[in-house]
Amino acid sequence: MAVPKGRVSKSKRDKRKAQSWKIATPTLVACSKCGELMMPHKVCKACGSYNKKVVLDVE
Repeated sequence: MAVPKGRVSKSKRDKRKAQSWKIATPTLVACSKCGELMMPHKVCKACGSYNKKVVLDVE
């Protein structure tokens, strides 16, 4: 069976494992109607429109 040549310290191990668990920042696009930043393929929270059409009534 395979045996490791030397002990890997906790800091070395955790540095290696930390690279795969990073949270990516969400992608934001400008609303085509009002220009507010919003998530793509979602209804704009500022004006309530999707694809230049009003979907929700926002006060």
